[in-house]
Amino acid sequence: MKRYLQSLLLLTVMSVTAAAQSDLDNLIKGSTEDANYLVKGYITPAMNVVGYGLTQGWYNTAKPHKVVGFDLTVTVAGISIPTSDLTYRIENSKLSTIDLVTPTPVGGAANVPTIFGSDIAPTFRFRSGGSTFTGAPGLNLDLPVVGTAVPVPMVQLGIGLPKGTDVKLRFFPSTGLGTGGKDGSVSMFGIGVLHSVKQYIPGVKDLPFDLSAFVGYTKLNFDVKLDATNNPGQSATFATSATTIQGLISKKISVLTLYGGVGLNMISSDLNVKGSFDLDGNPSTTTDRKENPISISNSSASPSFTAGLRLKLAIFTFHGDYTFQKYNALTLGFGLTVR
Repeated sequence: MKRYLQSLLLLTVMSVTAAAQSDLDNLIKGSTEDANYLVKGYITPAMNVVGYGLTQGWYNTAKPHKVVGFDLTVTVAGISIPTSDLTYRIENSKLSTIDLVTPTPVGGAANVPTIFGSDIAPTFRFRSGGSTFTGAPGLNLDLPVVGTAVPVPMVQLGIGLPKGTDVKLRFFPSTGLGTGGKDGSVSMFGIGVLHSVKQYIPGVKDLPFDLSAFVGYTKLNFDVKLDATNNPGQSATFATSATTIQGLISKKISVLTLYGGVGLNMISSDLNVKGSFDLDGNPSTTTDRKENPISISNSSASPSFTAGLRLKLAIFTFHGDYTFQKYNALTLGFGLTVR
């Protein structure tokens, strides 16, 4: 099971890993301001996708467990990537030591691929000396037929407490990436609370549906070595937190439960690149080497609406739901539940 969960979490951060290990350093050129400008545009869509993915999979009913009842659930959320996130715009006027060469700027600006965009890399030129270098290509996730999406998996445990309350826990200990952990590590922790509000509303508490409030928080930490063989001191640290506040309603009909949620999802992410980097593209000089050149923060919030269906057979559950938000999500899950 541990190996299976590790594989799922690797899917979650695979886009960040691919960029960090092979392409991110292609954008750490020019001045530190130029490097941060390029890296932020390139990586922000991945920060958003992972963050909004962490807001999914918390619930499949508004009904809390009885005391000491529990459920164990595995979910995978496919997070849609909007077309606008396949490119970002570079304006040469906002660069101080380099210029975008290809794609050819029109009016001094052009769109280039983000981490999810085309695998055709842009080209840049140093203003001093005129040498060129290749930027970072995308992962070319503009997929036909199935659309553009990134899977974000989750495993969690829910436990029933008194007064119509559930506490839900997500936890994955720090686990090495690659053989012997040589490529970095990933860890996660999350906690959520579901509480029945129907019990407090006169004239409603006896009606045949469930109504609850839910708050959940998840934190994911991800460290990756950029070049463990040639530059062991170069690494990237990615941390993202996700908070969801929801009002939930559900109605059970035999073995089926219809459920929905309305609320707000909020995410916050930080990316820091550490180590010594050559910013002028000339390995024979040391005057332009910079320590810890990248520090990027990103935050986003979106209202959300979720509609789903759960099937319960004995102690086993199967559920699916769709969430409309800034990054729409289709979530599928399987679990077992008692009481």
